[in-house]
Amino acid sequence: MSYSPLLLVHIWAGIVALPSGAAAMIFRKGSRGHVVAGKVFVGSMLTMAVLATCLAIARKQPSNIGAGLLTFYLIGTAWLTARRGERETSRFDWAALLIPLALGTLLWVYGIKVLRSGADSVGGAPVGMMFFMGSIMLLAAAGDVRMLLRGGVAGTKRIARHLWRMCFGLFIAAGSFFLGGNNRPLRLLSRVGLGQKLSPAVFGTGLYIVLSLLPLLLLIFWLIRVRFRNAYLGQPARIQRSSA
Repeated sequence: MSYSPLLLVHIWAGIVALPSGAAAMIFRKGSRGHVVAGKVFVGSMLTMAVLATCLAIARKQPSNIGAGLLTFYLIGTAWLTARRGERETSRFDWAALLIPLALGTLLWVYGIKVLRSGADSVGGAPVGMMFFMGSIMLLAAAGDVRMLLRGGVAGTKRIARHLWRMCFGLFIAAGSFFLGGNNRPLRLLSRVGLGQKLSPAVFGTGLYIVLSLLPLLLLIFWLIRVRFRNAYLGQPARIQRSSA
């Protein structure tokens, strides 16, 4: 089976994003390992998101267009949060918040339409997931508005904004890879001759669900650690400014 160049780059960007994102979450925040892994993660995620959006537009796949735009928005705004100093904003932030606001509203409207039709899923995706993702998008937009009205974020709030957006972007990528159609991990490993040598248990749905949800679990862990550890120590939270 042949793949288009755009699809190949998209796939490899996703392959790089998953381990680099995991490494960035494991390394101590602000350490050299965290910074390097974070830069690789941001670059690969932005590449993957842009190409995913382009491919979805060409194939007329509205849900994938939304997923690509949301991923680009989350990773892009998380990166800007780390790159900027405290309480820095720009006109770009006002434009960026239109992405989650529009996508979140559309998902809620479409979800309600699906429920009224008597269905509980669309293309195998439960309508509850539409409301969940739509709510996340609207909360992100609300967070942007609050940040802009307050003149930016600083301290713990700045770290929290960076963390949850990076982790949720990784959650979207992991879910797309592990829970996508036709067992993507097995197909990928089979193409390089490894799929047949591994136990079938490695490719079970249960393991895929755990790996997909792991970014959310790590997100909760880091948010709790950042908020309560700094409160306990009585020290302001700080984030190393990215030079990328």
